Amino acid sequence: MNLRQGLYYEEFTLDRVIRTQGRTITQADIVNFAGFTGDYSEIHVNEEYSQTTPFGKPIAHGMLSLSVATGLAILTGALDQTIIAFSGIDAWEFKRPVFIGDTIYVEMKVIERVEKKLKGGLRAGEISIEASVLKGPLPGKLCQKGIWKFLVKMKE
Repeated sequence: MNLRQGLYYEEFTLDRVIRTQGRTITQADIVNFAGFTGDYSEIHVNEEYSQTTPFGKPIAHGMLSLSVATGLAILTGALDQTIIAFSGIDAWEFKRPVFIGDTIYVEMKVIERVEKKLKGGLRAGEISIEASVLKGPLPGKLCQKGIWKFLVKMKE
């Protein structure tokens, strides 16, 4: 779902579902993420070692997939110019590995809304999103899941 402008707090109705576009994870993603974070764990960057693991080949860093997932969420446009902050992650679980060549996407479902009082009189609310990172063709296989929290502007 591509939106032309961000949604305000009031527009994030309970049970609203937004699905992102997909993005294929590449070896370059893994190499760049390892370099950026310093996480050169062999399960991610050593082909021979990874063949000795239950996965049989290198896997993407869990945090790489999570980071890509948050980027995909932003690309929907749902938070364009209305997001104040990414305020939390709760109960995040890693269920299935992501491999080079896997295409991931995110399904986001609004599960809670709480109005907030902010300094300076800014009207805002926190939305809780049940986020599912899936891979493969629809309906997809669950790789990661949990709750994302965003602080979002209210309509004036």
